[in-house]
Amino acid sequence: MTTTTDVPKDDTQPVDPQQLASPVERAALASSGYEAIYSPEERIRSIIVPNFPALGRLTAARFLEWVRENPEGVVSLPTGKTPEYFIKYVQHYLRTWDQADTAEELTTLGLEHGRKPDLAGLRFVQIDEFYPIDSKQHNSFYYYVNKYYLKGFGIARDRALLIDPLEIGLAPGTDLTEVFPDLTVDLSLRIRRARSLVEKRQQEVLRAVDDFCTDYERHIRELGGIGFFLGGIGPDGHIGFNIRGADLFSTTRLLDPNYETKAAAASDLGGMEVARHKSVITIGLATISYNPNVVAIVCAAGEAKAKIVARTIQSPAANRFPGSALSLLPNARFYLTAGAANLLTNRLYVDLQNRAEVSETDIHRIVMDLSLATRKPIAKLARADFLEDRFAAELLQKTQRPAGELQRLTEKRVLENLRRGHAPVENKTLLHTAPHHDDIILAYLPYVTNAVRRRSTRHCFAYMTSGFNAVTNGFMYAAVVDLQQRLKSDKFRARFGPDFFAVDNVLARRADTSHYFQGVARHHDELKQEAAAQRLLRNLIELYEDDNLDNIQQRLAELANYFNTQYPGKKDIPLVQQLKGRMREWESDLKWAYYGFTGETVRHLRLGFYKGDIFTEQPTVDRDILPIRDLLLEIAPQIVTVAFDPEGSGPDTHYKVLQAVSHALKMYEEQTGNTDIQVLGYRNVWFRFHPAEANLYVPSSSTHMNDLEACFDTCFATQRTASFPSYEYDGPFSRLARKIQAKQFEQIRTMLGEDFFVYNEDHGLRAACGMVYLREMSTAEFYTKSAELKQVAEAR
Repeated sequence: MTTTTDVPKDDTQPVDPQQLASPVERAALASSGYEAIYSPEERIRSIIVPNFPALGRLTAARFLEWVRENPEGVVSLPTGKTPEYFIKYVQHYLRTWDQADTAEELTTLGLEHGRKPDLAGLRFVQIDEFYPIDSKQHNSFYYYVNKYYLKGFGIARDRALLIDPLEIGLAPGTDLTEVFPDLTVDLSLRIRRARSLVEKRQQEVLRAVDDFCTDYERHIRELGGIGFFLGGIGPDGHIGFNIRGADLFSTTRLLDPNYETKAAAASDLGGMEVARHKSVITIGLATISYNPNVVAIVCAAGEAKAKIVARTIQSPAANRFPGSALSLLPNARFYLTAGAANLLTNRLYVDLQNRAEVSETDIHRIVMDLSLATRKPIAKLARADFLEDRFAAELLQKTQRPAGELQRLTEKRVLENLRRGHAPVENKTLLHTAPHHDDIILAYLPYVTNAVRRRSTRHCFAYMTSGFNAVTNGFMYAAVVDLQQRLKSDKFRARFGPDFFAVDNVLARRADTSHYFQGVARHHDELKQEAAAQRLLRNLIELYEDDNLDNIQQRLAELANYFNTQYPGKKDIPLVQQLKGRMREWESDLKWAYYGFTGETVRHLRLGFYKGDIFTEQPTVDRDILPIRDLLLEIAPQIVTVAFDPEGSGPDTHYKVLQAVSHALKMYEEQTGNTDIQVLGYRNVWFRFHPAEANLYVPSSSTHMNDLEACFDTCFATQRTASFPSYEYDGPFSRLARKIQAKQFEQIRTMLGEDFFVYNEDHGLRAACGMVYLREMSTAEFYTKSAELKQVAEAR
């Protein structure tokens, strides 16, 4: 049995940049404007860079620096989307090593341009893998490391330690599905007796997997341990698949991950239905720390990672935060974007100290945070409360204004935001844009329902992508089989006249939704299923350009076979992407029919950058931006809504849609001369506004919240089972949106005091139990903010 070595002693002392051994890290630290560590709160050294590409450049330069010094060293590198720019820049630098601009860039990064690093002699260690999974699948980590690291970096295959489930415990010619028919593992077979021949066989393979893990650990230690480790951090703080609660002395093993980890993996595996039953093989925390001199780097990008990053860096080594184990390694680092670092309080305090002036937003944020931290209404804060909080005390010093004045200024802002968010929207044309089909309803449905009740408002709802990634094969298989059975019925076929499925028959399309809501009104599931089958048939006729129902039956047989045989998570063929996308579009048609909108009110733009690849394209003018510009010309809106997320882990769908809308708005303004447009930024379940960032607070009542859940459950069949959920909540997004609104209401109630709502003369405010945060901007401000996000996400 393998044993762990002693964990290295804590060596986290404040350091000067010049004391870091790596010239690359010294250069990056000097550019950041921060120290490497702020003791005693921080326990792991960190380097902050401005944006996601800069994170890739830093990690690539540090990696190449290490490889040049250790050409036969042992490396362990991550999978997923986080290393996108790391991979790109390593390949770019090696490919263009002899070019002058590359030499200049590397010198700026601290890497002297001498001997070109040779990666062929490295030894590679795979960090983790799902189990059981066919390693030939493109969503297996085995496939990923072979494609991007062994082949992409030119590392010899015979110098790699890999985790290939097809090679562990299986007899030659045996497939994983022969042992695990549903590709799930019952880990209790390790400790209990098998109850059948199938379980006996599974038990033997599991024992082989455990033996493999022991041998894997032994091989790593025989190599002297890992010399260079690069990893990401999961929502629960996991490094590798060392989930929350992992022993600091853990070694390579097979384990069942927690909900947060499975939710984060659902998009890779084709849905939570698959991820929920997957186990994983992972190296342990002691595997990483076996070599006490290991360069262990964790990369994190985007505000979504900020909370777990802060908790990990600011925690002593503890099982609760697995990444905190790195605090015991002298060469451990966190490389962070500014967004991922924005809850590291010491660095925020340094930022505040370094500001020549504080903005009104800074004042509001600090006073609001003080109110929420003390659980006191803003008006009841005392000067002593300010002096006991270092941010508030610094605010007093910088502004030279009395605490009472700062309180009144902030309370006035809260009240004004609430007044404007509660005011009716009159005589306006609104263009609501969304990256995905449930974004609007989850983000700001109370604002929409208040606005649509006014006859003087006009609305258009535009969905920028087809959203096919959110539809599982299992859902599609059930829908296809249901339609197959219905088409065997003459009664079902007789429902459709000769022009019923004509592409330009708008009234017939409207009949689909009307039929569905007849079923909703009567609680009649059969009517709803019949309407859904009718819309699926319409979509098939349009996509195949064939209205012969016998031919469609043959196509359905082909599709049933496709959905039944494709492994979950595999990129779909274009026709299936279109078919899945139309299922999402049907749900949006239903959602707005729920409120009485039909036909041309709901638009599906299907922008072409959305293709389902792991590393995706940027929007282009002709393909992606002109369709939005043309819609603006047609609608001539006075208000445009847009998903306004902060920095993410690089260019994602929400970010790309924001940039496309921004570019299209500029083109529209230039063409029409109309600059009097308000942009309304919203966030849904993935990100939240701080109350100081928002300037419209929209009250949400129990009626609004119940309406949200009823509408979501009624219209979003593909999302009802939460196949691709948030790691924060095991259930449908509508429930999470409700929880977020309730939490935001608690923030406003704390700042204003409970009596403000309980005894308010306005019945809408008395009924409030949730709050939606929005940010209203001029187009000029919106362009500035989108340009800042572009710099964060794309800057070289």
